[in-house]
Amino acid sequence: MAFVLLLATVLWIIGVVMKVPVFARLMMIGMLYVGVLIAVTVLPVDNGLRVTLGGGFKEWALLGGIAAVIALYRAGLKWLHARANKNAPAQPETDAKAPFKDVELERYMRHIILREIGGPGQRKLKDARVLVIGAGGLGAPVLQYLAASGVGAIGVMDDDHVDASNLQRQVIHVDKNQGMPKVFSAEQAMRAQNPFIAVKPYNRRFDDSCSMLLSEYDLVIDGSDNFDTRYLVNTHCVAAGVPLLSAAITQWEGQISLYDSANNTPCYQCVFPTRPADGMVPSCAEAGVAAPLPGILGTMLAMEAIKHITGAGQGLGGRLMIYDALYAETRVIKTKKRADCPICAG
Repeated sequence: MAFVLLLATVLWIIGVVMKVPVFARLMMIGMLYVGVLIAVTVLPVDNGLRVTLGGGFKEWALLGGIAAVIALYRAGLKWLHARANKNAPAQPETDAKAPFKDVELERYMRHIILREIGGPGQRKLKDARVLVIGAGGLGAPVLQYLAASGVGAIGVMDDDHVDASNLQRQVIHVDKNQGMPKVFSAEQAMRAQNPFIAVKPYNRRFDDSCSMLLSEYDLVIDGSDNFDTRYLVNTHCVAAGVPLLSAAITQWEGQISLYDSANNTPCYQCVFPTRPADGMVPSCAEAGVAAPLPGILGTMLAMEAIKHITGAGQGLGGRLMIYDALYAETRVIKTKKRADCPICAG
């Protein structure tokens, strides 16, 4: 068998030197392989040529099968590459909008073969800019899945530090990062997950001075843990015309919706007109929270973000999804714009 492999290698090298087309070189090696199969099938076991060839029909057939699988895999990867970059303009490799590299195609293959996403959808994800406010319970899975999904530029904003009490549910952070700003802990995990994305950490609390920052992003995801921030983020997203995905959790329950007043859906304040009185809605620190709950709602946020960016399926604009983990119940209620909303009316 070693003799035949050596002979095939020599044929390939001669073809390269003589600049024979790849297809012709493969045909020569294929003819050699067919000849070997015929020889090991018809010649007696003790025949000199058969002994030189080594192995029997099963061994050579297995070798051919392995080669065929490798060839099919490479052809499939080439097809996916062409599909993903079908509409992409030719650009320098260093450009953020450059065609996908082979290693990226292999990474995102299960997205690309989805009819609702495909190559064009994955390109939209690569070109997308998403700002995530909060790197805690909700932000952790959002950031992990946006990074894994190939969202090209992800901003993460939080002014808190990793604490031991976070580790029960904020799965993007690890024990050794206690005391580290959450945005840098999250950035570390995201870059380790996917080196082909850009992560922009903002170690600060969202306030009015952040309004100009929103123009740099296509979508904002709010995973903050207080009403003041939620209302403020909504106000600035409406003013900037940027869609807002927001979720909130407490104990065993959570809710999520898309607020995009620029496209005629209600804003956050349309759905929740007034801030609850102090003490009416206890925080997670006061009331507790089941560890997987922020993971469930955060993953839903990531899923809705992927759908919104790629245009797949039906989003949650004008609909509020409520999830009750204790009784495993989910319901969706319709929401409407309010004519008297002080934020988005008119």
